[in-house]
Amino acid sequence: MRRFLGWAAASAVGALLVTGCTGGSSDDGDDKNPDATRTGLAPPSASALPSSLTGQKPDWGRCEETADSPAPGDEWSCATLKVPLDWAKPGGETIELALIRAKASGDDRVGSLVFNFGGPGGSGVSTIPSYASTFSSLRERYDLVSFDPRGVGASEGVRCRDDKEIQAAETVDVTPDTPQEERAYLADATDFGKDCARATGRLMAHVSTTDTARDMDLMRQVLGDEKLHYLGFSYGTELGGVYAHLFPGQVGRMVLDAVVDPTADAMGHAENQARGFQRALDNYLKATGEDPEQGTARIEELLKQIDAEPLPASAGRKLTQSLAITGIVVPLYSESSWPSLTSALEAAQEGDGSELLALADAYNERDASGRYGTSTHAQRVISCLDDRQRPTLQETKRALPDFERISPVFGPFLGWDTAGWCHDWPVPGQHDTPEVSAPGAPPILVVGNTGDPATPYEGARRMADELGKGVGVLLTWKGEGHGAYGSGSDCVDSTVDDYLLDGTVPKDGKVCS
Repeated sequence: MRRFLGWAAASAVGALLVTGCTGGSSDDGDDKNPDATRTGLAPPSASALPSSLTGQKPDWGRCEETADSPAPGDEWSCATLKVPLDWAKPGGETIELALIRAKASGDDRVGSLVFNFGGPGGSGVSTIPSYASTFSSLRERYDLVSFDPRGVGASEGVRCRDDKEIQAAETVDVTPDTPQEERAYLADATDFGKDCARATGRLMAHVSTTDTARDMDLMRQVLGDEKLHYLGFSYGTELGGVYAHLFPGQVGRMVLDAVVDPTADAMGHAENQARGFQRALDNYLKATGEDPEQGTARIEELLKQIDAEPLPASAGRKLTQSLAITGIVVPLYSESSWPSLTSALEAAQEGDGSELLALADAYNERDASGRYGTSTHAQRVISCLDDRQRPTLQETKRALPDFERISPVFGPFLGWDTAGWCHDWPVPGQHDTPEVSAPGAPPILVVGNTGDPATPYEGARRMADELGKGVGVLLTWKGEGHGAYGSGSDCVDSTVDDYLLDGTVPKDGKVCS
């Protein structure tokens, strides 16, 4: 059971394949801030924060190797930032966030450019060094800065289950066909929430997107920046939108790429992803010369066969239906990975699940020794604290025909996920949809890709609208894959660079083909 993760994990998988604070302006009070009313917590003013927070001087030093990534090059340095555990009590208990930075290479420095690579649950500390060449032009005028949000990686990272428990849970049928399978599915969801509660303790109620947005504003102050310059991908676009809503007066140059639809609730996000991945699958099938309807029916039948009898795979393991769907999803994140999907499907249809399993393992961060990463644990803890909606079993069953109509391949999986993802969750969710309206903020560049499978293009249009007139500026790329910047479009890259480096705002509605 899992939602499909955002940009950071997907991009890392793509590499293997080629192989949901401070400085608030005077308008941020409860009476003018719907988010503050909804969560019961207005952004603290600068004067409300203790100097032990605002006066921090990060001790930048050598970045160490971690279990998930080697030590980056000498141009990168790491530090920690102390933030309140509970932003309602900024003078109380604190936790530490892991930061990473590469200082600007040129003399005409704008400031810091903060990155979030999605998820939620993606580690910025381990991700950004891998994209040094992608962001080299930006580094000429910015210190490149990223971080592990609270609950992620080196920032009090959440781990709800051990490796054996994770692997055991992969045998749970995530598209249950019988009452017994339904009970097992929901029981596993309940157990996962309890496991997370035991593992995280008090932190579990303080890892919301709103909490992280406030962390970013304290980060802005400690880095010495008057404004927050920001580049967010996938879930990072939701984080950026929430920041802009809370701190419109502190927004600098902000780019939101691979945009999460801020108007969609939990059920709506699942429908969006079913639609987006089916659209990408159709495009893939067309590229291979196969009729999309016939190709979809062929893959649907394969998944039914795997559901009835998992396929043998490498090392004596089995390819279940859930793992097969994940393996199909992975290559759809990048057009360059489509040949991997062709090969894996051909092998599966011949009775060998090894290639699809390898794709799923990469996505699930499982290494050859059977050790799993935990980004999905953080993703679930964060998103279930954000999302108030808890679809019941009955509501999900009523919605399943719509999901199956949207996508016979991905619809059942994503439809059932709405019932299990936050089922019986130990802490209540904060809102149905995030508030991202940002009156008074400067123009924010919103980048949408018409072939994006994980965050369909329609979300970019809605984000631009929700940010408000004169704030949201939409840039469209007619391409394939998750995200646009750095994906091969000179038009997109130059437009984003001109905006971030020189402050040149493109015409709203610009299209790159």
